Amino acid sequence: MSTNSPRTGEARDQQAEWSRAELLARIVTESQRHYADYSLFNQAMADHVGLHPTDMQCIALLDMEPGPVSTGDIARLTGLTSGSATRLVDRLVKAGIVERHADPHDRRRSLVALAPEARERIGAAWDTPGRAFGAVLESYSDAELGVIADYLHRAAEVGRAQAQRLNAGAEAEADADATA
Repeated sequence: MSTNSPRTGEARDQQAEWSRAELLARIVTESQRHYADYSLFNQAMADHVGLHPTDMQCIALLDMEPGPVSTGDIARLTGLTSGSATRLVDRLVKAGIVERHADPHDRRRSLVALAPEARERIGAAWDTPGRAFGAVLESYSDAELGVIADYLHRAAEVGRAQAQRLNAGAEAEADADATA
């Protein structure tokens, strides 16, 4: 089976001859390769802007949120414990990456948002990679983009559910060990 990009004529002709099982196997392989390569990219981007990869993940997630979020929300979004999320926020506040704001509905808690200067600095670091990733998508039709977007959305839902399942299993094992 060829590993050429499916956007080349040769690969399109080859793809038409692949069985469903071969296509599914290729998608699994390419998904694993994408995850590994994106992890390397995330590390390189974090190094470039002087942050930890977990910080970059948090920043990306905060950037997608419609407004400020609680530290508990950050824990949920990142999969960190509440204590680790608090330390992450403390580190990002100290670095000037995020700002804490009083929650207008609950005086006992604060909300976290990206600092405008950090949004600009990290946005600028994303200019070149963003254009490169965008160029890859330009070669797809609108219908293909719809399929890609749907796959990514559904795969992310499965990933979150499986992370919760695995974490619940780890918690159950820890509880069982504690009572033994």
